[in-house]
Amino acid sequence: MLEKKLADAEVSEEEQNNILKYLEKKETEFMRLQRHKMGADDFEPLTMIGKGAFGEVRICREKSTGSIYAMKKLKKSEMLRRGQVEHVKAERNLLAEVDSNCIVKLYCSFQDEEYLYLIMEYLPGGDMMTLLMRKDILTEDEARFYVGETVLAIESIHKHNYIHRDIKPDNLLLDRNGHMKLSDFGLCKPLDCSNLHEKDFTVGQNCSDALKSDGRSGPPKRSQQEQLQHWQRNRRMLAYSTVGTPDYIAPEVLLKKGYGMECDWWSLGAIMYEMLVGYPPFYSDEPMSTCRKIVNWRTHLKFPDEVKLSPEANDLIRRLLCNVEQRLGTKGAHEIKAHPWFVGVEWDKLYQMKAAFIPEVNDELDTQNFEKFDEVDKQMPTAMKSGPWRKMLSSKDVNFMGYTYKNFEIVNDNEVPGIADLRKKSTKPKRPTVKALFREEADSCSAQPTQGSFLNLLPPQLEVSKRGESESL
Repeated sequence: MLEKKLADAEVSEEEQNNILKYLEKKETEFMRLQRHKMGADDFEPLTMIGKGAFGEVRICREKSTGSIYAMKKLKKSEMLRRGQVEHVKAERNLLAEVDSNCIVKLYCSFQDEEYLYLIMEYLPGGDMMTLLMRKDILTEDEARFYVGETVLAIESIHKHNYIHRDIKPDNLLLDRNGHMKLSDFGLCKPLDCSNLHEKDFTVGQNCSDALKSDGRSGPPKRSQQEQLQHWQRNRRMLAYSTVGTPDYIAPEVLLKKGYGMECDWWSLGAIMYEMLVGYPPFYSDEPMSTCRKIVNWRTHLKFPDEVKLSPEANDLIRRLLCNVEQRLGTKGAHEIKAHPWFVGVEWDKLYQMKAAFIPEVNDELDTQNFEKFDEVDKQMPTAMKSGPWRKMLSSKDVNFMGYTYKNFEIVNDNEVPGIADLRKKSTKPKRPTVKALFREEADSCSAQPTQGSFLNLLPPQLEVSKRGESESL
């Protein structure tokens, strides 16, 4: 059947053989990957590029292919002790479910007795936090580009009924071309989930106290430049602390009120303010003081005289940092996209445009755009191997059942010897493409190709024109 369809498409015998050999190779790889149980031993851990309260992130090399990925490694004991099991499941589910060029790609997830692992694409451009620390502030054109891509990223997860709840510059990663992708979904919440609680936000545990004060007390008023310098001195420390920073958290979240997707748009407003001013709008020396300022945002949302913003930028920030009822985005991302500050933005072409910044990336292992971390002993501390939590740690433990995931796109190397160059420009009528033949085959069976099917394994550039044209290659 396949040979007949290839012949009907006027594919030469040599090309038919190449295609069939390629499919046989992919079938072997596909079956091998289906049978193979991925584990930490399949990857060589390399440089650490991130760390947090629950684990670390490293670039790693897959031993069998040499491919480079980012490995997120989470301690099961900490997940259990801090009640984060549902959150880590939600992160894995979102990454497996959402297929978007605005979101970091998940290739597989697995576990052993001590850890959970996520193998994701490595984005060597660093994060927005690092970019802002290097640049201090962005121009409005530069900010418009990255705020726009952040809007698309947030919109993509909202369409799948997830709230991110932790939108901040640290979680906006840049690829080698300077385009932004959203990452770190450890606090994401499915809208239809009733068993995720507000104990996630450590900094907000006592924020009900904020109602007793309007946050006016504190250190003397600083100039914009002094505030910027103070923020930069403390930024890294806050980012990697177990408490974290509340600077981007919406007031309704801190107050533990009912909230929805709108809280992510507040965070967008705080990030936009930081891009254009140099520090977050409610920054203070102490996290609790920041919480009080956020809760009493009407009093504390101010723009320094030294910073000259366009009326449109000022208006957009104020319409994001406001009550939920008036906040742009409450009825959908289209409200934000339609704001005058974005006039002229071609939303469907944003990820095809040249980025506002092109990061310096020398090779696939380059980590210069990430913070440098002190390497510590990779062995699990003895204390972690005993105690009540240790009894709950098993790769088959019910708490982490269903965590394992495999994206079969990992085997698609997009390289077909002898066939990759078959795409040619021609004014002649085109014969059916090889991919179209497979699509017809799938349609005739009334079944859509699933992830990992042979249709998806065919390289995107695989198109075959008329015999006479291909024979001239």
